[in-house]
Amino acid sequence: MSLRLTIWLAAAVLAVPMFSRSIRGAEPADAARRAAEAICREALAPANGSAGRPLPLVSHWNMGGQGRGWTPQYQVELLNRGHHILPWMAWPEGDPEKDEKSAARFQAYYGELLALCRALGLPISLRATQWEAMLVRKEYRALPAAECPAVVTPEGEAIPKLCPFGPVDKWRDPAKQYVDTPGMKKLQALYPDPPLVLFVSNNEAPDLRWHEVEKLSKRYLDKYGKGRSDEFKRKVVAQGWMERYPVMFQAMRDALVAAAWKKNVRFVGYGAFGPSHFGRWPQWKQYSLITEQWTSPDWYIWDGGSPSYYTHNWCDIRDHWVWSTQVESMNWIFQLEEAWKVKPDFWLEISTWDGNNTWVPGDPYDAQLLAKSKACQYIKDGQTYTPDRFEGWIQFGMWLLRPRVVREFRGSTAPLEPWREYFERLLAAVDRVHADRNLAQFWRHGRLVPNTAHQHPYQDDIPEKYRHVLRWYLLDTDLDPVRPWQMNTNIPVFSLALSLGQEGKYRWLLFAHSPLEDRSNVKIKVPGYGTVTVDVPRRGAFYIIDQASRHAAPLTPPSAASKY
Repeated sequence: MSLRLTIWLAAAVLAVPMFSRSIRGAEPADAARRAAEAICREALAPANGSAGRPLPLVSHWNMGGQGRGWTPQYQVELLNRGHHILPWMAWPEGDPEKDEKSAARFQAYYGELLALCRALGLPISLRATQWEAMLVRKEYRALPAAECPAVVTPEGEAIPKLCPFGPVDKWRDPAKQYVDTPGMKKLQALYPDPPLVLFVSNNEAPDLRWHEVEKLSKRYLDKYGKGRSDEFKRKVVAQGWMERYPVMFQAMRDALVAAAWKKNVRFVGYGAFGPSHFGRWPQWKQYSLITEQWTSPDWYIWDGGSPSYYTHNWCDIRDHWVWSTQVESMNWIFQLEEAWKVKPDFWLEISTWDGNNTWVPGDPYDAQLLAKSKACQYIKDGQTYTPDRFEGWIQFGMWLLRPRVVREFRGSTAPLEPWREYFERLLAAVDRVHADRNLAQFWRHGRLVPNTAHQHPYQDDIPEKYRHVLRWYLLDTDLDPVRPWQMNTNIPVFSLALSLGQEGKYRWLLFAHSPLEDRSNVKIKVPGYGTVTVDVPRRGAFYIIDQASRHAAPLTPPSAASKY
């Protein structure tokens, strides 16, 4: 028999509005200190220790250059309002003491935020390019073949792709280019004792792919010849990167001058994680280094990864299809367990982008990007793209993966204003985890509930080793389309559950969102409990279910139900 649950919207059921009012009424320094205490505690906690999963933080890829976007000054405002952010800054360039103009520019960008971070003892993150990309510049390709870190073809031509079989010693060179610099030394002098520094790389340097080795790499052919298996090629390419990247990281660490920076720096790579597209189409391994030993070599290389929870604007992915970020990223659950076995404190954050761009007047390139925005595709599909839809989508990814940081992406020239409400929905989604005791408990200790009634819909060319791992966490609803599903099958409601307790005393946290419209009286089957009937809005809704009392309790009183 179904249990009718009282309806509480995601933002309505939680204490965020109350929490936000309280921090706005306090002295900024007090609010910042309270936020800083939580930020430090969570950022420095073990990835999966006895205290459970660390509560999430918000960060960004947009560095706020030229006063646009997510500037350091805006981050100071966010901290003073009590938001739970991991401060982010651009990689320092040039010599800040070259002249008065350089010093003023450096101070204008770094000064206020870095001073506040030091006063509060906050961790920081520095957003970087892909440091190793310098190794395929013309001057490196002009070196003798034995010294060249770029790919050398069978014809003897050095091409602009990094080689996993080239000389290792050149991988120390980026340290001098990017770390042993006046700007980086100035940062260390201004904040000599941060508890944690993340060096976050774009990690998009052009490199040799495993399926290209016989065509493009003389070194591979000289060493291994032709006719090796795909598995072998993936393995030796991965091993090449596993040997070279740590050399670069160690050289960069050694080039730091402040002892705390040397000790506390961690290297995090965009996309440095296993394949979300695992099993999606027959040729998915072309874009993977999976072997019998690992789903990805990245946790042998990096201290952490920031895989992309992206509804890309250049492909057909949607936030309401089987081909969606929500379905794809379910593949990361078993991969994270593998990563933690190899590197127990591997730092998992997620990078997020909803596929939307902003046109900057006078920039025809960005005007073209705007026309390709995902929201334009949704309009063509007869839909709308609203902050509510964004909030539901981002929360599903958060609660599925429970990352340490949600790092949003917007283009480097994007101004803040068109996206302020969307970004503040992300801030709200993270802040409410900190503000609500029940949510914090489920985030730390909840067990994601698998739906064993079905297989994950991505089933192409699955290695034997992985055919029985749990990969499906979407709960059944009465609105589900008839199976089998195709990549463009619409999923009306996305829902998941986390459990706490033991048999007879289980509690579940149910989260559900409906991308295309608010829906009423949706029946959702929670494994181990039964069917509940709930309302599911676009922005998402949370419900607490208690097995012992057969009772669904609201998380907060209805009086908290105001828009954040």
